[in-house]
Amino acid sequence: MLQGCTAWPEDVARRYRQQGFWSDITLNDMLRQSAVARPDSIALVHGTRRMSYAQLVNAIDRLAGRLIELGFKPLDRVVFQLPNSIDFVIALFALLRIGVIPVLALPAHRREEISHIFAHTKATGYFVAEQWRGFDYRALAAEISGLAPSLRSVLVLGAPGPGQISLSDLLERDGGAPAEALATFAPAPDEVALMLLSGGTTGLPKLIPRTHNDYVYNCRQSGTVAGFNNTGTVFLALLPMAHNYTLGCPGVLGALAHGGTAVIAPDTTIETVAQLVEAERVSVISAAVPLIVNWLNANRPQHRDFSSLRVMMNGGAKLAPELRRRVELRFGCTFQESFGTGEGLLNMTRRDDPAEIRFTSSGRPISPADEIRVVDEQGNDVPDGAVGELICRGPYTVRSYYNAPEKDRAAFTSDGFYRMGDMVRRIDGNLYVEGRLKDIINRGGEKISCEEVENLILSHPKIKNVCVVAMPDETFGEKACAFVIPVDGATIDLDEIKTFLLGCNIAKFKLPERLAVVQQFPISPAGKILRRELRQVAAGKVAGAHA
Repeated sequence: MLQGCTAWPEDVARRYRQQGFWSDITLNDMLRQSAVARPDSIALVHGTRRMSYAQLVNAIDRLAGRLIELGFKPLDRVVFQLPNSIDFVIALFALLRIGVIPVLALPAHRREEISHIFAHTKATGYFVAEQWRGFDYRALAAEISGLAPSLRSVLVLGAPGPGQISLSDLLERDGGAPAEALATFAPAPDEVALMLLSGGTTGLPKLIPRTHNDYVYNCRQSGTVAGFNNTGTVFLALLPMAHNYTLGCPGVLGALAHGGTAVIAPDTTIETVAQLVEAERVSVISAAVPLIVNWLNANRPQHRDFSSLRVMMNGGAKLAPELRRRVELRFGCTFQESFGTGEGLLNMTRRDDPAEIRFTSSGRPISPADEIRVVDEQGNDVPDGAVGELICRGPYTVRSYYNAPEKDRAAFTSDGFYRMGDMVRRIDGNLYVEGRLKDIINRGGEKISCEEVENLILSHPKIKNVCVVAMPDETFGEKACAFVIPVDGATIDLDEIKTFLLGCNIAKFKLPERLAVVQQFPISPAGKILRRELRQVAAGKVAGAHA
C-alpha cells in the first residue's frame, strides 16, 4: 500500500477475499475481461467517434508504452484534469496499466485547488486539455510548473504550450512497449489505483485513495444494482467523468465492467439527450438535480424515441419526491436515487422497490458487506426512525485519506468507521437523508465549503466579517448566500465580491449568488455565529424574491 494510506486490517481483507467481494484483479484486468468476451462490441461513443473493446485495449497499451518511455513509473502521482472524452478513458487506463496513480481533478478547478493537490501529492505529471469552455489550461499548467517543484511533465490534449508534451501525438503514434515490459509495471490489486477528491471544512480537497480491489468491486456491484449485468446496457455520461458518480458508481467504468457501451454527451441539453437516447438506444442516464429540473421544465422533443430508456438515476443531492414521480411519467422509465460518497459507501433504491420507497428514500447499501450505523453526538446508535449521523465501513469504503493524519482522526473512528457527515433516518433498511452535519453547501452535487469562501472574502480590504450559508434553490437544491459586515464607511456589492473571488482563482461554482450586507451577526451565548438563523434569513429572502 502506498505510504500515507491505511490498508484494511489483514483479517478483514482476508474475509473480503474469501467471501468474493475482492476479486484480486486490477481495473485494467476488469476491462480486459470484457474485451476478451466482447472484442468487437462498441465500448465508447463520442460524437462520430466509436471505439470497440479491442481497439480500446490496444490504444491503452500503446499509450502506456509511451508513458513508460517518458519516465513515468509505478506509484508516481499525476494530476489528471481532462474533460469528458474517449481520450479521457484511454489516458486514465494507460496510467492504471503501469501503476501510475491519477489524481482526478475537475475541469472547473483552478490554481487554488490544483496547486494544493500538487503540494500534497508531489505529483510528477499534469494531464490537461488545450482548452475547454473558453479556458486555456496550458497557461494554468505553465503557472503550476513554477509553483510545483515535483512537476516534470505536462501532457496536453491538443496543441501543447512551450515545454509541454502533446498527449494527442502520443495517442496517435503507432507501436508501443512489448507486453512483457508492460507486465513489469503492472500494479498489485491491493495497491492504490487512483485518488478521488473530497470536499471538506477547509474547502481544499482531501485525497481519497481507492485501491484496485475496492474500486473494481465498487464498479461491478453498483452496476449490478443498476441492472448493468445485461450486456446490452448503454450508459449516457453527462456529468464530469472525474466525479466518482459518473466514473464508477456505476458510471462509465460500471458499463465497461459489464460489457456495455458508454456514450459521452457533448452537452446536457434536453435536445442533445433526446437525440442520443434515440440514436444510441441509451438505457441508463446518470443525472443530477439541476439537470433533471431543467429537463422536466423543458418541452421534451416529441419526435424523439425514448423507448430504450430503462433507468434515470439521480445522484449528488436529493431529488424531491414529486420530481421523481414526474421523471417516471415524463420519460417512461424507472427512477433510481443514488446516495453515496467518494470515500466509499453507496446507497441506491432498487428498480423493483415500491413507488413509495423509490420516490422518498435515498436507498440502501449496495453490498451485503456494508456495515452502517446511525449514531448520536456521543457515538451511540439511535433507534430506527430517529435522526443521527451515518457512519460506515466495508469492502469499498476507505480507511484513511492520503497523507492526512489530522483529518483522519476527525473523519474515522478508532474501529475503522467513516463518518459521512450526513444526518439520516433508517427505516426498514432504507435511509432518508435529513441534511448535513457540517456547513457544506451542496450546489447540485458540487460541494462548497463555507469556511473556504469565508476565508477568501475576509481578505477583501472592505470586509470586516463574513458568514456564508446555504440558501434554498429550486434548480440546484442549494446555493451560497454571503452575509458580510463591511468596514466602517465602506460599500460593497455582489459583483465586486465575485470579481474579487475570481481573482483568487477558485472554481466558479463556489461563488456566492446572493449578498446580504448587515451590521452584526446573531451570536450564541458561547460567542458563535448562529448560522441556522442566517439560513432562515436567506431562505426568507429567496421566498420574498419569488413572491
